[in-house]
Amino acid sequence: MTDKAASPTGPLVSGSEIARLAGVTRAAVSNWRRRYDDFPQPAGGGAHSPLFALDEVRGWLDRQRKGQDVSDEVQLWQTLRSSYGDEMIRGLADVAQVLSSGSSGSSGSSGSSGSSGSSGSSGSPGSEDGGEGGIPDGLSEEVVRRVRALAGDTSPREVVTGLVERLTDSVRRAGSDQITSPRVVRAVCHFVGEVASDAALFDPACGIGTLLLAVGPQRGPRRYGQENDAHSARFARLRAQLTGRGGVEIVTGDSLREDRLPELKADLVVCDPPVGISDWGREELLLDSRWELGTPSRAEGELAWLQHAYAHTAPGGRVLMVMSASVAYRKAGRRIRAELVRRGVLTQVTALPPGTAVSHALPVHLWHLRRPLSPGDAVTSVRMVDLTSNDADGPLEARPDQCAEVALIDLLNDTVDLTPGRHVLETHREYAAEYQSLRGELAEQVGALAELLPALTGADNPGVLDGPTVSVADLARAGLVAYDTPEPSSASDQLDTEFLRGFLRSAVNNRRSTSASGTFRLDGKGARIPQMDLEEQRRYGAAFRALREFEERSRRVAELSREVTALARDGLGNGALRPGD
Repeated sequence: MTDKAASPTGPLVSGSEIARLAGVTRAAVSNWRRRYDDFPQPAGGGAHSPLFALDEVRGWLDRQRKGQDVSDEVQLWQTLRSSYGDEMIRGLADVAQVLSSGSSGSSGSSGSSGSSGSSGSSGSPGSEDGGEGGIPDGLSEEVVRRVRALAGDTSPREVVTGLVERLTDSVRRAGSDQITSPRVVRAVCHFVGEVASDAALFDPACGIGTLLLAVGPQRGPRRYGQENDAHSARFARLRAQLTGRGGVEIVTGDSLREDRLPELKADLVVCDPPVGISDWGREELLLDSRWELGTPSRAEGELAWLQHAYAHTAPGGRVLMVMSASVAYRKAGRRIRAELVRRGVLTQVTALPPGTAVSHALPVHLWHLRRPLSPGDAVTSVRMVDLTSNDADGPLEARPDQCAEVALIDLLNDTVDLTPGRHVLETHREYAAEYQSLRGELAEQVGALAELLPALTGADNPGVLDGPTVSVADLARAGLVAYDTPEPSSASDQLDTEFLRGFLRSAVNNRRSTSASGTFRLDGKGARIPQMDLEEQRRYGAAFRALREFEERSRRVAELSREVTALARDGLGNGALRPGD
């Protein structure tokens, strides 16, 4: 537990920390705040993240005898874990079925009104998996008893919400993207904005319904989903009913290989598709009409999901798709990205903060698409938003320096790189000031370059190493050479360091210090240097030092030359720079 801050009432704790203290979920803590008038009032924080005095919370929990024993919710979760193991979604679906039969006394229909809408799907959602009413076969009496006791103490809605929260937390701790993370849901809901109450919503990979049920108002919109896993689809249908969502139709099947809602045209499609799956059915679907932007390669399954979502979008309708950051620049998807841009379909790419996805710290993107009402309705630029410097739980509103409007023509180059950070940086770059700074530094470096070259003349005796020499190994044994730095240095006033290092790098000594495998060792123990008096050593040392400085400055000149050339080309090409008078 974290003591958030010092306050007149002592340490402060958040709702999630209260939940851990009491052994319940955050949903249960929210329920206590609503149900109990004597629950401690916030002592700090904000409206959306209140903080409470730890001493007051502990006192309230003691009076209510909450947190004294393992809560009913924790006991139910532990029982389900024991009974279902890795099939917890099936367990949650069975629990939801018990809650549904107990709360409605019916067969557990999901309350779908979508079958008469635009979906064109036949059959009742409740019949997808052999019935969703009554007590599931094989469910233990202990689980049924715990479920009903917990629902009687709270409500079926709060029971299923709490179990989903525990499932999400367990998946997060396991480092899996099996369930859409709360941070991704928050981001999608933020960027979706207002949703009309009569809108048709669709999620073609809806899982347990997390995104589909989160976007838009609770009542009004018609919601459609498809999910390949039968247990997830069943749980999503029951979850929709138990949380009061009407007009929900969720069908089971592989969306890409077996589109169960072929006639559906939605006003909004949201999706967090599976990633890294090459066996998505490309060979079976080569001639599919959904690939209006181009047939995706095996490696670009995300672009297949994107086009499937776009195919189910009504004119004027939108798509918000969660995408891996690499989809924005991978070579295999360049042609499809170019077509998205060329047709004015892609409206925005948002790079979300690192840590938004539960299984890794890499950033993920949101791709925003809109189907034009007519050819003249297509966009002429793409809004790029880079939130990668933000905290994952921080604001999602972009600052002016975090966004840029990029003309379509500027995206249609050889790579069609849609990474927001690249374009935001280029848009807010001070080309003129940076060019002048680089140009000035280059002129200074070039001006000093020639002056560094030492004055050298022809020698009467070119074979200086053919005269008297001494091995560096002997000098080291005599204590004249030290190896306490990356390069050998003088340990005596009889030897000049620059003289030593200069001759160690001579062609003859390079050959002696290079192994048969081509590895060069600058320990110099196999090398030999001329025998000279100290004054002559210093003259050679000064020349070697000047050459080393010349070499270092030459590298900097080369780097500056590349930087200023690239900057000038970009600036002239995008209009930020123009030729001088």
